[in-house]
Amino acid sequence: MAVDLLLGLQWGDEGKGKIVDVLTRNYDIIARFQGGPNAGHTLEFDGIKHILRTIPSGIFHSNKINLIGNGVVVDPVVLARELEALKPYQIDYHSSLLLSKRTHIILPTHRLLDAASEASKGKAKIGSTLKGIGPAYMDKTGRNGFRIGDLDRNDWKEKYRQLADKHQKMISFYEVDLQYNLPELEAEFFDSLEVLRSLQRIDSEHYLHQSLKEGKHILAEGAQGSLLDIDFGSYPFVTSSNTTAAGACNGLGVAPNKIGDVFGIFKAYTTRVGNGPFPTELFDNTGKSIAEKGHEFGAVTKRPRRCGWLDLVALKYATEINGVTQLCMMKADVLSGLKELKVCTAYQYKGQQIDHLPYSIDEKDVEPIYTGFKGWDEDLTSLTSTDQFPEQFKAYINFIESYLEIPIKIISIGPDRKQTILC
Repeated sequence: MAVDLLLGLQWGDEGKGKIVDVLTRNYDIIARFQGGPNAGHTLEFDGIKHILRTIPSGIFHSNKINLIGNGVVVDPVVLARELEALKPYQIDYHSSLLLSKRTHIILPTHRLLDAASEASKGKAKIGSTLKGIGPAYMDKTGRNGFRIGDLDRNDWKEKYRQLADKHQKMISFYEVDLQYNLPELEAEFFDSLEVLRSLQRIDSEHYLHQSLKEGKHILAEGAQGSLLDIDFGSYPFVTSSNTTAAGACNGLGVAPNKIGDVFGIFKAYTTRVGNGPFPTELFDNTGKSIAEKGHEFGAVTKRPRRCGWLDLVALKYATEINGVTQLCMMKADVLSGLKELKVCTAYQYKGQQIDHLPYSIDEKDVEPIYTGFKGWDEDLTSLTSTDQFPEQFKAYINFIESYLEIPIKIISIGPDRKQTILC
């Protein structure tokens, strides 16, 4: 048996949660492998919108196991609130949600460090969501981290205190006017740790190996997007973990030869939250129209997303570094009504035309080269098969498949799980 992966191919916000929810019926275990509570996986069904920040997106399916893997960083306060929000739906998360003991915990002082660091940058801010994720990963790689398994130690409070005290000294180093009440933050934090203690905490890598031997089907769920990968994204405007397929091996303890299908998700256009280069960004009324129709605001942060044309150069790069086998196109319905569409098929880079993602995609180095398409007026949201697609939309799909040399197997034409067409 193999572990299939599902991950984003752009700058995040591609709609991964919805597709995990759609695919969950084919799997026994949904395992989140990286990222923190800045992720906002949105699921919509039965007229209700659900936003998950840490919990895997298969949680609303009965008889499925949802695992938070070692590559994730968990804020217990956020997780406790997520679990509280699930209570009206009679979800037995005590039996269906598992946590890796190797998962690192975000402390209140991690969030404070994040805020102090970002404030100190002035105009050079990277656009951090201030959730403490970066500092938590820094402690992880610096071998100072506080893990879920540490809660079983008799001296865990001493370990916590040492790390929190260290953080407070680091905060003072930034010399910014950061107002906070740590005892108040810690009171909520310690309460949430008791919620975390009530959950099943396991040696997750052993659990997954045994599950594969038993013939279980596993889907690994990523957060953020490939262009935010700490190694291969638009550095330094990236997240603090490996969002690409290789991150699933590290984030779950799964060997590379156990990886099966890789589902790559992308929007029919491109969006980005926060700062950083964005070659195909639109600053005109078309960009505003896409943002309004697509409700392009962060599920967690509520920050407006920058919108632009589909960048096939960047998308090709993402499919290659991930080994994508199947594509999922999201929000195709948002493009209905546009008279003309464009896709970027090459860059003018420092005086020459290239068709790959270079080291720098700053606007001073890169100018997108576009191919144009006729738009369509038809509303896609009520369609039920590809046969009903407008011819112009079919041409758009065919061009993307031809350029990327990968089939598009799933097309989303609305937020509800029913508005999903299998090709």
